[in-house]
Amino acid sequence: MILYLYSLILIIISPIILLRLYIRGFGLPAYRLRIKERLGKYCFPANFDRKKATILIHAVSVGEVVAAEPLIQKLKARYPEYQIFITTMTPTGSDRVQALFSNEIFHCYLPYDFPLVMYKFIKKMNPSMLIIMETELWPNLINVCKKLNIRLVLANARLSKKSAHGYARVSRLTKDMLRKIDVIAAQSEADAKRLISLGAEPSDTFIVGNLKFNVGHNFQKDIVCLLFSQIENSGRNVIIAASTRKGEEKKILGAIKIVQKVIPSVLLIIVPRHPERFDSVYDLVEREGFTCLRRSTGKIFSEETQIIIGDSMGELNAYYSISHIAFVGGSLVDAGCQNILEAAALSLPIVVGPSQYNFASICENLKVKGGLITVRDEKELAVEFLKLIQDKSLRSTMGAIALAEFNENQEALPKLLEIIERQLN
Repeated sequence: MILYLYSLILIIISPIILLRLYIRGFGLPAYRLRIKERLGKYCFPANFDRKKATILIHAVSVGEVVAAEPLIQKLKARYPEYQIFITTMTPTGSDRVQALFSNEIFHCYLPYDFPLVMYKFIKKMNPSMLIIMETELWPNLINVCKKLNIRLVLANARLSKKSAHGYARVSRLTKDMLRKIDVIAAQSEADAKRLISLGAEPSDTFIVGNLKFNVGHNFQKDIVCLLFSQIENSGRNVIIAASTRKGEEKKILGAIKIVQKVIPSVLLIIVPRHPERFDSVYDLVEREGFTCLRRSTGKIFSEETQIIIGDSMGELNAYYSISHIAFVGGSLVDAGCQNILEAAALSLPIVVGPSQYNFASICENLKVKGGLITVRDEKELAVEFLKLIQDKSLRSTMGAIALAEFNENQEALPKLLEIIERQLN
């Protein structure tokens, strides 16, 4: 009954869902493309064989796609007889799939969770297994797969206290979903406990670690680009503010004003989390009186440049590789912090704000060991930036600790592969 009620509500609010998609298209026009896919009207490619065994992986956006990349590579190598199909929900996630895999795997948007639409899509694809990355739970998707005897794996599962409270408000629906999942591979003990408290079977819930530790070291350190070379050869101290969210850039700029009064040569690279915000962040930087350069313009970097806007896709790790200090965004506003592991893998000292629920255990471990600093506000951020700029030894020590933590946590992928293998056999 609860599933029917959910489906009815979803159908009733569908005009609002489509309107929201249209509005988002003002910031990122790609949201207005491929609408038919979101409604389940997807034409499978001629080379897709629905009679062949298929593994479907759902990764909502960029972060989940990046986390799934090492898993997909291993699945391709271990199970060449299987087709790999990945679905996303965002244009940036779709772009990342294309950048990482080109035409090596199949890809489209996952349709909205309308019951009939989802049934037709899954029935036509006919996968043997669905792997859901992190906690992207869609009741009808899960219900359809269960009815069609498709194995269900929730991989790299995480559930913050905030998200757990949200799911608890619809406890019957949440419990029904979790009980239909065959196996849950949780990132941490805390994640596993929250999922079990919401209804997951303890016997089907395993702690395997965070798959994002397995993103590897295949980072683009040697991008053939004049701008990156100029920055690297400038001798300037470079701070990156990565994956920043709305309301956060203002605080970061306040901190940088303080830093540049003491050390004028410090260069800040801001990489906003969402591409639809590139223009507004650039306008903000200009209004604050900084000399700013956008990566996308191809203009020449100069001594007068104070801030660079990283308005390009797929180059975050390249920005990290030319930086000396990393601030990871989503943490000075209540967004739970973005992925700190990319910075850790490149031996960078990491600074974050107080909102860390997306990576709570990892941030806490790094903080205790000395590889990460937590600040409360822009004034503390400025203080820590100055301390790290002026103390190269401290930067090196923190970076080494961050890298060691990254290297010590590489077990998630082999553990997850074992779980998947048991489900496929």
